[in-house]
Amino acid sequence: MMILGLVRWMQPVHGYDVRRELLSWNADRWANVQPGSIYHALRKLTQEGLLREVATEQVGARPARTTYEITAKGEDEFETLLRGLWWRLHEPQDPFAAAFSFLPALPRDEASAALRNRANQLRAGVEWMRSSLNSDWLRTTKPVHVAWMFELWTDRAEVEIAWCERIAGRIDEGLPYLPEGLDKAQGWTAWEERLPERGSTLE
Repeated sequence: MMILGLVRWMQPVHGYDVRRELLSWNADRWANVQPGSIYHALRKLTQEGLLREVATEQVGARPARTTYEITAKGEDEFETLLRGLWWRLHEPQDPFAAAFSFLPALPRDEASAALRNRANQLRAGVEWMRSSLNSDWLRTTKPVHVAWMFELWTDRAEVEIAWCERIAGRIDEGLPYLPEGLDKAQGWTAWEERLPERGSTLE
């Protein structure tokens, strides 16, 4: 959707300019658009009939540059993808959730320290976003909705910071990980047997 949308907006446009624009948006960080995959995606979208090559130019010894436009089929696909992302809730995938599901595998002191470290990393990101929100760079060079997106990211990070600190505190207090009376034959026994060797227990 990102590449189709940019070609639609900037057309006719070289792949180099699409790549440069996406990098200026830091789309590799929040939209999972990797710079190295952009030219491949342009070619694939062209093969699928969503884009068309307008011209290929070569200046001096520079690599040839292909200019792209979006097709009617590409317009339809962009509209479908765009509205699908606007109207349906998509839970963000965070690898940390997978790691947190194995919380009992870490010693308690390491788990609480890791959570507080995560909170500190999030704080650094919040400080950068707040400074950006107050900067001339954002106010004078970007559309207003970019600032609104920064506000969303800031709010999400602040909620997670509070959660990290709260859970770290509970871990330090020694709150049991398992509800009382839970059948320990459900896969927890092996963990419980190994954890004392690492200086920790489930309780």
